[in-house]
Amino acid sequence: MPQTIREVMTKNPKTVSADSTATQAARIMRDSGIGDVIVVDGKRICGIVTDRDITVRAVAEGKDPSQMKVTELCSRELVTLKPDDPVDTAVKLMRDKSLRRVPIVEGEKPVGVVSIGDLAIERDPGSALADISAAPSNR
Repeated sequence: MPQTIREVMTKNPKTVSADSTATQAARIMRDSGIGDVIVVDGKRICGIVTDRDITVRAVAEGKDPSQMKVTELCSRELVTLKPDDPVDTAVKLMRDKSLRRVPIVEGEKPVGVVSIGDLAIERDPGSALADISAAPSNR
């Protein structure tokens, strides 16, 4: 069983600059088949924006995603982990704080993301969540 986050994280996370629009972030998600991008200001992480953030905080509110900056939508109170942190730390953190994704950083640089799907595949490969998370995308 994997012991460190490095063994389960999705490497090379997609990022957008803080001055990017919601539409630009959505296109990266669409083209990459993912549900989140990390928001960076220079090399520093300043947030994470998800497809749900764009839907609920922009589209459902009648706002124009092509005019809305990702910094208006993203979650800013980030919790991050390091690649060599134990997987159990991620599990506990995500459970305690009700998180679905956690950026993984070395220094201030984003190097990965660990999601509940990543953990399900590793910890409970027979679960429905693991099956869904491991299924190839039909895009």
